[in-house]
Amino acid sequence: MSFSGKVKEELARLEMKRSCCQLAELAALVRMDGTLQISANRRMALYVQTESAPVARKIYKLAKTRLQTPVEIMARRKLKLRKNITYAVRIHSFDGAVLQTLGLLDEQLRIRPGIKPELIRRQCCRRSYLRGVFLGGGSINNPEGNYHLEIISNDEDHAAGICNLLNSFHLGAKISPRKSWYVTYLKESEHIADFLTLIGAHAAVLEFENVRVLKDVRNQVNRLVNCETANLNKTVDAAMRQIENIRLIERTIGLDKLDKSLQVVADLRLQHPEISLKELGEMLVPKVGKSGVNHRIRKIEEIAAQIHSRMTEG
Repeated sequence: MSFSGKVKEELARLEMKRSCCQLAELAALVRMDGTLQISANRRMALYVQTESAPVARKIYKLAKTRLQTPVEIMARRKLKLRKNITYAVRIHSFDGAVLQTLGLLDEQLRIRPGIKPELIRRQCCRRSYLRGVFLGGGSINNPEGNYHLEIISNDEDHAAGICNLLNSFHLGAKISPRKSWYVTYLKESEHIADFLTLIGAHAAVLEFENVRVLKDVRNQVNRLVNCETANLNKTVDAAMRQIENIRLIERTIGLDKLDKSLQVVADLRLQHPEISLKELGEMLVPKVGKSGVNHRIRKIEEIAAQIHSRMTEG
């Protein structure tokens, strides 16, 4: 099962005691996945579809509890993908008051844009509404990859309401249009972890944080290794250049023509091409600091540059 599936399965089994929270979550689920059907005799029914059995059971239970109207649940196997089963919760005939209760219609029985304010008046209800929209149209990447959580809605006003609701908890949500859909998304790992905590996915938060810590440690180790590799490459390149200069002096004027302090450093560098300037200084008697060794190396390079210049002119 995907990480997103695990999160939804955990949330689907989470039961809220307050009736206001139950209604907020049901309203979000219906708004995300519901379809209104009107029969020839003007009897209305709501169909809420999902591919998750736990989510279907939750919709069924919430509708039975809060709407007090006949509800049934059906399972259908897809024809093209026989392994996939879709579940449909049917909320049977009712009047416009049910749709008003769910925030789908306003007092004049017109389609209500956005989120009905009464559904999210309390903070606990806001969390429940967000849980419902995630169960109905949300997904989250496996934390092993890129951090990304999104909630897809087909209504721009509703997407804006979801985004505002997320940002009331300081989650840094943004909206992006995608074909005929509107995607409300979170990108920062901290915000995603806070969102999962907010909607009650505590087991998922623990798994998410464990993966995030391991990734951070791995990335830090990789950065350190890359830094050490870069420094090592710079040290090797510098040492090779120094050896070439020393060999040039050796072939032309001879190392014995150098000052004693330069001659000692040149001999040590030829014997130990792999060590750093600091390590070279520690091998001298008396010991010399890195800056002192670097000063002597520069003197040798200047002498080699003069020899090279004379050879070029000649």
